[in-house]
Amino acid sequence: MKILIKQARITDPQSALNGQILDILTENGIIRKIAPSIQEKADQIISIPGVFVSPGWTDIFANFGDPGYEFKETLETGAAAAAAGGFTDVVVIPNTSPVADQKSTIEYIIGKSRLLKVNIHPAGAVTRKTEGKDLAEMYDMYKSGASVFTDGTHCIQSAGLLVKALQYVKPFGGLIMQVPEDHSINPHGQMHEGVISTQLGLPGKPAMAEELMVARDIELTLYADSRIHITGVSTARSLELIRQGKEKGTGISCSVTPYHLYFCDEDLEQYNSNLKVNPPLRTKEDRSALKAAILSGIIDCIATHHMPHEYDSKVKEFEYAQPGMIGLETAFGVLNTAVPGINPEKWVELLAINPRRIIGLDTVEIAEGKKASLTLFDPAETWTVTATDLYSKSSNTPFLGATLTGKVKGIINGDQFVLNSPGQPS
Repeated sequence: MKILIKQARITDPQSALNGQILDILTENGIIRKIAPSIQEKADQIISIPGVFVSPGWTDIFANFGDPGYEFKETLETGAAAAAAGGFTDVVVIPNTSPVADQKSTIEYIIGKSRLLKVNIHPAGAVTRKTEGKDLAEMYDMYKSGASVFTDGTHCIQSAGLLVKALQYVKPFGGLIMQVPEDHSINPHGQMHEGVISTQLGLPGKPAMAEELMVARDIELTLYADSRIHITGVSTARSLELIRQGKEKGTGISCSVTPYHLYFCDEDLEQYNSNLKVNPPLRTKEDRSALKAAILSGIIDCIATHHMPHEYDSKVKEFEYAQPGMIGLETAFGVLNTAVPGINPEKWVELLAINPRRIIGLDTVEIAEGKKASLTLFDPAETWTVTATDLYSKSSNTPFLGATLTGKVKGIINGDQFVLNSPGQPS
């Protein structure tokens, strides 16, 4: 198949063509020609005024529920949500049923997703059943296609077990990923502990529960001379600890969610259960620190923490609602709105270049002869999120009705493509 993109602004800091407005012709999944004007016939011509094109975006932390929780999300619906959000690649966490803690489940996910328009990369569990007691067979899972290992929504509490995991994956270049939370510090907290939680009468999760775990994991990683990725960073102190850790070693990286950049704990005053997330939304000051860390480079990449839940898990009393929101479809608009004025190249670095480097995927580049892995977007387009913009099987998002600036127009992944029309991708 030949696909011709007309007059797109190339946004790729790795490319000598960065910033130029050119035509791009792909054929059978390969970029065959880039030129000021290409007149060849094509099976699909994409002509969108003002469109930007970048290397395909990668999300490193999403839950697709398959196998076992297909009533929340399937690989097919998760891939559709990812494509609508501009992602060509997604790492899915192992919190499935059965848990992805052995090679058979890794192979199942890879096999089932092989024909999807988005590349699905299963992360293997660090511990059996993600229970935090015994190490899983990570090398077997690595040989079957997993290079990222995490207990997903379950933070590993044992320091001894985590340091063994860090040492275990080092010889084959594996990566351990953690959502930092010390479960022994107010495990029943519903939101950030502070003035707002007191006013709302909700038990709080103190920032210390995150920061102690960040400090511990950094020290363990330096001791093991291994690699860790801390995702869902939400406090100013965590960022400072990560900055200090990076000065001591190169094996530390981190990511932030779009919603931690957009919301703060004050937004919970209406008890909106879609804003119940983990780590919780923090203070305005923490949110400002996260935005500053985007600009300073302390934050390495973006992770959506796409966490679909069916209606009955969210529409209930706040204390009983499950944490998490969907986030793939709205990620770019939320980021571009929450931190306005950032050069699109910075978003490409955070969404496309750095995630692939961190999880060990091959670099993709906009250049002739390279694989076509492309995201099309318009950073200036303003749009209002409606139900027709959502492709997840679940709809637990606080962004319905929100007006965002920055719209994904589609993706090209190999010889497949998805274009976003005003209502839905085709």
